[in-house]
Amino acid sequence: MIHDLLDDPDAMIELVLSWLMAYGPQLAITATLSVFAIGLAWSLLARARHRAMSNGARCLEILAPPEADLPGAEALWGNLLGLLRPAWKRILFGQPHLVFEYVFGVGGVRIRMWIPGTVPPRLAEHAIEAAWPSARTAVLDPGPPIPLDGQATGGWFVLARDERLPLKHDHDHDPLRALLGAAVGMPAWQHAAVQVLARPATGRRLTREKAGIPATLLRGALDLITPGPGHMHRRPDHRPQEHAARLERYAEARAIRDKALHPRYEVAVRYAVQADDCDQAKTRRPAIRGRAHAIASAFAVYAGHNRLERRRLPRAAQRLAARRLHRGFLLSVPELAALAHLPMDPAVPGLQRAGANTIAPAPQIAQHGKVLGTADAGHQRPVALGVIDSCHHVHVLGPNGTGKSTLLAQMILSDIGAGRGVAVIDAKGDLVTDLLGLIPEQAAQRITLIDPDDRHPRPALNVLDGPDRAMLADNLVGIFHTIYSDYWGPRTDDILRGCALTLARTGGTLADIPDLLTDPARRQRATATLGDPILRGFWNWYDSLSEQSQANVTAPIMNKLRAFLLRPFVRDILGSATSTFDLADVLDGGILLVRLPKGVLGDDTARLLGSVILAQVWQAAARRAKLGRPRGHAALYCDEAHNFLTLPHALSDMLAEARAYRLSMVLAHQHLAQLPRHLCQAISSDARNKIYFSLSPEDAREAERHFTPHLSAHDLANLDAFQAAARLVVRSAEAPPFTLR
Repeated sequence: MIHDLLDDPDAMIELVLSWLMAYGPQLAITATLSVFAIGLAWSLLARARHRAMSNGARCLEILAPPEADLPGAEALWGNLLGLLRPAWKRILFGQPHLVFEYVFGVGGVRIRMWIPGTVPPRLAEHAIEAAWPSARTAVLDPGPPIPLDGQATGGWFVLARDERLPLKHDHDHDPLRALLGAAVGMPAWQHAAVQVLARPATGRRLTREKAGIPATLLRGALDLITPGPGHMHRRPDHRPQEHAARLERYAEARAIRDKALHPRYEVAVRYAVQADDCDQAKTRRPAIRGRAHAIASAFAVYAGHNRLERRRLPRAAQRLAARRLHRGFLLSVPELAALAHLPMDPAVPGLQRAGANTIAPAPQIAQHGKVLGTADAGHQRPVALGVIDSCHHVHVLGPNGTGKSTLLAQMILSDIGAGRGVAVIDAKGDLVTDLLGLIPEQAAQRITLIDPDDRHPRPALNVLDGPDRAMLADNLVGIFHTIYSDYWGPRTDDILRGCALTLARTGGTLADIPDLLTDPARRQRATATLGDPILRGFWNWYDSLSEQSQANVTAPIMNKLRAFLLRPFVRDILGSATSTFDLADVLDGGILLVRLPKGVLGDDTARLLGSVILAQVWQAAARRAKLGRPRGHAALYCDEAHNFLTLPHALSDMLAEARAYRLSMVLAHQHLAQLPRHLCQAISSDARNKIYFSLSPEDAREAERHFTPHLSAHDLANLDAFQAAARLVVRSAEAPPFTLR
């Protein structure tokens, strides 16, 4: 054929032309159909791949931590490079991409990440939490970022120059500031979204980009070092501009090299603004165009060696809802992190921040015992405090409405169900009221109820009846001294102590003190049999005073006692010489519910009565231990405990001794400022089980030392309602903290 072509080229050309004339149309049609078929097949394959990715897709809302930074975003996108599939898998199934979204509305900004169903569960969640440990994620329905009805306008971005040149990614401030500001003041009928779609760049895609990098670097370096002959004859006034141009080319060459050193993603950026349907559609059109222009202008902050140029996006709302990535431009991980990250400014209007960190309980945390709640991280399971470990005592802290009473009720019901003795002192009254509706009927006969609103016959408790009279008097005087410390002096202390010791030895009650001080005949009968010379000497001194002097020295006691004893409820409880129930029996399996609502009794009366009953429970526990009786575990619950911790004994000593008595003390209150410093220190060191609900920032900073490094002050201050942070003792050792609900 070559010989024929050389001998007679015209004949050969005519042969080819005739062949083309005969078969050319068929070949053209075949080629066109082949190209169309290949394109159609590729399009169908791409659609099938996207459907596979969309099936089971999930949308994560990212709740930002108090502080975020760009290194965290770089860590996120660096970790997600692991999504790159092998070549054969990409050909068959495609390469999954992620969509980082900023969604704006009247309520502010929400940050989301769309994840294809082909991505393994929890992979993205773990990457987000690794990048920002205090961030949280919530799974949402992967619906459209903005409504599909109404009218919408939007755009997409392309790189203005060669994609080897980087965008600006080293910012002194948060580059999102302009974007977030562009969406401020959005009306209820307007919605907007910005999407950053990204997938790890494949080796083939990177090869095309890398092909020109060495030549560019060499050209820039030679331009700078050897200007070349063409530059030797230029005018002198052109040389500074030429030198600046050479420096710029060299800087660009270095920027290209630096970008090539980082892993890269294939990225597309889109945005859209939508307005709801209404009669004012024409007037709203300019508004959404203006908003879209403001959003697009916010991306000017990324202009550096390269910049983003916007293009119009038809069917903008539908394109954003599809979340489909065809082809994008190459960005390095630092560039992508500058585009898609959590806001770094501490105050962002409308941004929902993350709540507390959630931590799963350690395996050694009990599931049976005194039930506290359910673990809210990891495998959901019950969490409980062991009965023996509860004797290390429990400090419950949190404001009203956070779940303290619910926790206490669960613990109390666990004790009641197990047959353990329970004493509950409640300064508000709600806890006891709730318990009365929850206690099983079979335990009803074990209940002793002290309640000012109860119309049944009231139980009686003589607080001056007991074997250790000196201790009874010390407790009573110490309680009055603590509650009325601003009005208490040594003479007042001496008089009340003398009265208490006298009545304890003669079978009297607290209600008899006014008569003892004001009625000479009653005083004569009470002191006639006293054998204690010091106590008799006290009464001889008192009787030697004139009536006016007696009234003067007893006035500080009388005005407080009268206010206390003028209430029939208090007289019914404390005015009987014989107690109708035994606190030792309560500790051995009974149930004592003391409801002292301060709104009914008054603050001082509730504190006095609660403190007196607390002292009686303590003495009963001590007596039980001294008698050597076999004793089971018992628990004393004090809600609003700061009202009743008025005993003269050091609280640290009480807590240490109570463990030997098998008495668990649960002390609950609202905030640390309610306690004097010495009580705070005692509870901090000796109530070793800590259960804290959402705290004030001041209390969170103070309590953080019990939970660090697992939980921060931010976590303790941002716990949800009915969520608590706990640090428990397990077999006398402190277990790691965890969170529960």
